[in-house]
Amino acid sequence: MTHTYKRWYDYDPLLMEVIDLLKNYQAELRAQASVFLQKVEEQVSKEALDRFYEMVKPFNGNRWYDKDPVISKTIELLRVVPQKIQKQAADSFIQALRDNGVVVEITENKN
Repeated sequence: MTHTYKRWYDYDPLLMEVIDLLKNYQAELRAQASVFLQKVEEQVSKEALDRFYEMVKPFNGNRWYDKDPVISKTIELLRVVPQKIQKQAADSFIQALRDNGVVVEITENKN
């Protein structure tokens, strides 16, 4: 049985939540995205992450997240890693937000 998803992150509700949070609260979550990238850099090195981003970043930059390099790098990183790692990264990002009380506040503001 195969599934067809409209967007690369539609297969996983948690990943969809991370993308929606980043889209709707870019300014508020920029610091958290930066911390997330730092944690990734600790595992793969900043140079490797920067080289990788240079290869995958868009030429036209017309997407909603292309205006902020931190948000863009976070989303591009999530987009191209294997699904198993996407889920782990999304879970880690949400947990970091919860640890800082961010998700609770954002969820309450959305309603």
